[in-house]
Amino acid sequence: MKDLAVIGGGSWGTALAIVLAPRFERVRLWVYEQDLAERMRSSRRNDVYLPDSALPENIEVLSDLQASAAEAEVVLGVMPSHHARKLYAQLVPVLHPDMLFVSATKGLENGSLARITEVMHEEIAPRFTPRVGVLSGPTFAKEVARGEPAAIVIASQDADLAKTVQVAFSGPTLRLYTNSDPVGVEIGASLKNVIAIAAGVCAGLGLGANTMAALITRGLAEITRLAVAAGGEGRTMAGLAGLGDLVLTCNGELSRNRTVGFQLGQGRKLEEILGGMRMVAEGVQTTYAAMDLSARLGVELPITRQMHAILREGKSPREGLRDLMDRSLKEE
Repeated sequence: MKDLAVIGGGSWGTALAIVLAPRFERVRLWVYEQDLAERMRSSRRNDVYLPDSALPENIEVLSDLQASAAEAEVVLGVMPSHHARKLYAQLVPVLHPDMLFVSATKGLENGSLARITEVMHEEIAPRFTPRVGVLSGPTFAKEVARGEPAAIVIASQDADLAKTVQVAFSGPTLRLYTNSDPVGVEIGASLKNVIAIAAGVCAGLGLGANTMAALITRGLAEITRLAVAAGGEGRTMAGLAGLGDLVLTCNGELSRNRTVGFQLGQGRKLEEILGGMRMVAEGVQTTYAAMDLSARLGVELPITRQMHAILREGKSPREGLRDLMDRSLKEE
């Protein structure tokens, strides 16, 4: 394959463009901020989101959304979840049935509670039925852009798409595994950010390895319950897009969601924390959507419930932890 469009010039979109550039003749990277796009074209660096990594010469930085995707063979969406519907709707006029669509966005749409691939289908399907896959796994953008080895998943019910993307994207530093459970992969990718905020809260409170191990294990259990209730497969949560991504995001200091939680545990207010961040911490909005989805599906999410109370209702982190420990006793 020769032509890749990357829609979203944040840290992850930029990192993917960099690592995939050797695999394609042409990579078009759409950047929302026009001034940033202009600087990237001249300096060949994303000075806001990924300043330490140079852009290969075959990456073309654009701020015209439709021009970024027109005639591409693969459209890789890496926008924040709350912008996904609007951007795909704007892209529809230049899309065509021969394109492959890959979503690397981690989150659920608030209000509809739709997974991002569902959003894509809703916006594109009136014109044609899109071939869609999900890209996810334990990755920090900075490390991927530096060329450090990483493994991720391409999930789709379209086996030919998954195999095609696997071959096209895999290289010396990025290894893709195929997966047939996009529902489980998307739920895992979304909910791990909620648990990562909780992990940050524990770290901010000064708690140690015992607490973190319990949180990750029980967090994985509730992610699995929600994924299965939504139509996914429990075994997916034992893989890269489940346990792998959860462990990374809960323990890695580069995790934005963990950072939000850490500062909450240190006593800072959510509005103050988010006001000082340029990059999106998807877990905050996902917490709200996850609680609504759990109510719709009848699934208990105790950690997510306490995070919802801390984030939206102003509950203190110590009180949230106490209420988790005081829940009625049960079998594992």
